Amino acid sequence: MLLLSLAAVMLSKALRYAGLLPAQGITDFDAFHIAGRMVWRGDIVQAYHLPALLTVQQALTGEQAFLPWTYPPPFDLVVAALAPLPIGLAYLVFVGSTLVAYLLVLRRIAGAQFAPVVVALAPVLVVGVAGGQNGFLTGTLIGLTCLGLLSGRALAGLPLGLMVIKPHLAVGLAVCALVSRRWHCLAIAAATAALALVFSTVVLGPAIWPAFLGGVDEAKTFLAAGAYPLFRMVSVYACLRSLDLPAFVALAVQVATAAAVLGLIPLALWRNLPRRQVVGLAALASLFVSPYAYDYDLTLYGVALALLLPDLLGRASRREELALLALGWMVGGYGLTAGGLYEARLGTEITASAEISLAALPFLLLVALVWRILRREQAATAAIGGKAGPAAPVPA
Repeated sequence: MLLLSLAAVMLSKALRYAGLLPAQGITDFDAFHIAGRMVWRGDIVQAYHLPALLTVQQALTGEQAFLPWTYPPPFDLVVAALAPLPIGLAYLVFVGSTLVAYLLVLRRIAGAQFAPVVVALAPVLVVGVAGGQNGFLTGTLIGLTCLGLLSGRALAGLPLGLMVIKPHLAVGLAVCALVSRRWHCLAIAAATAALALVFSTVVLGPAIWPAFLGGVDEAKTFLAAGAYPLFRMVSVYACLRSLDLPAFVALAVQVATAAAVLGLIPLALWRNLPRRQVVGLAALASLFVSPYAYDYDLTLYGVALALLLPDLLGRASRREELALLALGWMVGGYGLTAGGLYEARLGTEITASAEISLAALPFLLLVALVWRILRREQAATAAIGGKAGPAAPVPA
């Protein structure tokens, strides 16, 4: 039923893009298609400067929207491949193919727990289909990286390197490979990323890099000013800024939180947690690195859940299982729900600063609960071992 609902949403969106249903304003996928067309026009450098981008938006669609373009140049080549298609068809090809790939990878990871994982991810899947974003693509690459790390294959570095299109979402797995001393994997990742960067430079020209760096600087200014839709973000930074805390305070807390969550990866190795759990925690930790983490990036949570769910279900109480489901739905569905309620209440589209960002709070609770349950498993194993002989001490 969920998959049929997603298909219905995709068809509705495609018909809207094709002009056969009422228009919906400029969306994230419009931004992808516009940037792809700019690659073919030879003016992609203008996409990284918002005033110039707004002018192109107006010329190509007759509308404007605050959708700054800050993707690394290799992703420009991805959207360029979609641009020759009519936007409705391009949307179906991109979202449909990446959704199928993501679900296949999830099924490979989750095995018998695939159905519960999909149910737990329902809000995230709806968000990904509705926005036409790249969450299914990055989720697929992260999932393939996790599979490679689990099997000990150096080729895990290939999808890890391709995450150069959104590098902040790969930090957790890079740390995992580093502390696990997976040198061949890291070498392949570095080589893959370098080739992607060189190839995009050759195709787009060296001027793409000053433009990209300028776009990143603009984005920092916009983020500090609260111009982005913070209610759609799942980061601690977004939560604190939406509560009107100063940007430097929010950023400091964001950095501290990211360091703490990433620290779970070496801690898990030190506690001798199974490899599957370490890799799952690494995928989850990546979502806490950047202040720009959005709800459509939570496909990484799906990968982490697919890895961790067998152990979680084996040790969690029924109440804890329900708490995990509820917290996951709160994190994944908050932005979509907040926007929908705002529009229903006031009859107008939500503005960037109209609602506070609360998703980070249940997300932190979710991570804490996961860690508590995983520690309980190890403590139980140590206790069992203690009955047969001297037990190894469990670090506090």
